[in-house]
Amino acid sequence: MQQNRIAIASDHGGFALKSALKAYLVDRGHEVLDLGADSTESVDYPDFGNKLAAAISQGEAARGVVICGTGIGISIAVNRHAGLRAALCHDVTTARLSREHNDANVLALGARVVGEEVAKDCLAAFLDTPFAGGRHAPRVAKLG
Repeated sequence: MQQNRIAIASDHGGFALKSALKAYLVDRGHEVLDLGADSTESVDYPDFGNKLAAAISQGEAARGVVICGTGIGISIAVNRHAGLRAALCHDVTTARLSREHNDANVLALGARVVGEEVAKDCLAAFLDTPFAGGRHAPRVAKLG
């Protein structure tokens, strides 16, 4: 698995935020696997959520970031795949706890819900927080 590679995908509504977060990831020293969308032209969010889920499942990236207008639709698409745990986060606390308690491997964000700086803060917390394990591990195991 590519431990330092982060996959990122969005629909048209998340394209601008995806571009900003991609640059942020590169600045932090990560290799980025950009799975689209490549513009603000209308596309279907499930297609991009499924691309990202496949990339992580196949070991092309360790973790991922998905973005659509609200983050809801694309996170649902990712969570339909075994072994993927996408957490829709709106602030640093939910991003941190998604890793610490739920071992989330995908951060989902809503471009129409969070601003760029909050999204960067969420991404930093998501990347910097390890899974706590312990009492949380049996619960995460039940997720499949």
